[in-house]
Amino acid sequence: MLNLLGWKYIGGFPEEVPKCVLITAPHTSMWDFVYGRLALYALNIRANFIIKKEIFVPVLGAIIKAFGGIPIDRSRGKDIVEEVVKVFDENEKICLVITPEGTRKKVIKWKRGFYYIAERAQVPVAMGYIDYGTKVCEIKELIWPTGDFEKDFGHIEAFYRGRKGKHPEKFNLS
Repeated sequence: MLNLLGWKYIGGFPEEVPKCVLITAPHTSMWDFVYGRLALYALNIRANFIIKKEIFVPVLGAIIKAFGGIPIDRSRGKDIVEEVVKVFDENEKICLVITPEGTRKKVIKWKRGFYYIAERAQVPVAMGYIDYGTKVCEIKELIWPTGDFEKDFGHIEAFYRGRKGKHPEKFNLS
């Protein structure tokens, strides 16, 4: 399907990694979900994503769950990182996709939750991208959180710098 749309997936995913937080950027369009999901299907990866529990209403909730949605209680005072770490603890195999930008709008500062989830769950962060300039999807690199967010994020930022989103003006690292 990716090929029919003019896209390709490069590389593979390390099978020896049963659990990871997969971050993906740029996230500037709803189309990112479509191309990303197709690439994950091509790799035979069952990916999950977190979404606020209020969306899990009858019928729609079942559809979201079938696509890998995991309901999260975002009410005040809840530790979302710990809630997601419990999901890692309860599963032998999980690939949790997170867009650290947190929105399709341009943001200057990425959210850090992905990092703290990986650190507390003791899983690697897989870095994937969807590049509209080259029409390529790829999961290219794994990093293990060292506990030094600034140092690790410098590496992450360098990896994503220059990638092209569907709306490049909305990506702060273009």
